Amino acid sequence: MQTKHFATLQFEADGPAVEGEWTASGTAQDRYTQWVGLYSNNLVVVVRLIEETDGTRRVLKTWGAQGEVEGPEIGL
Repeated sequence: MQTKHFATLQFEADGPAVEGEWTASGTAQDRYTQWVGLYSNNLVVVVRLIEETDGTRRVLKTWGAQGEVEGPEIGL
């Protein structure tokens, strides 16, 4: 079983994303936190922390205009 960790950044809903991939979960969490800090004043930015195991992705955290939520769903 192989696990990868991702942080994604979108500047608009359903727009293209910047994505980083790491084998260490702490590194992905750090990047997620950095991006939230950098872009928290932009109301359309969405940042996600994602875990992928054997090709299946699971969103752990999502940050957007309404703040942070656990999991994938956030109202945009």
